[in-house]
Amino acid sequence: MPAREKLQEQVNILREQLEQDPPLPLEKRQALEALLAKFELQLELEPATQPPSISDDVNRAVEGFELDHPGIAATLRNIVVTLGNIGI
Repeated sequence: MPAREKLQEQVNILREQLEQDPPLPLEKRQALEALLAKFELQLELEPATQPPSISDDVNRAVEGFELDHPGIAATLRNIVVTLGNIGI
């Protein structure tokens, strides 16, 4: 599976987890939704024009979800790997 398709699949999984997981504090939910919006923008851009900061944003999000929402954190880690495979 090409990396872009894998990223889209992981974004979809993350959206499902956001809907299914126990309620998140508003601040965390908004941060995760903003991150999802960035991923979707990434999918539309050419790799050469993509900002490298998205990986840093995802790594910070992993730290924020690791303890209370390990499923979301695992999906975010997969996204970091996929972004690396894309060259971001």
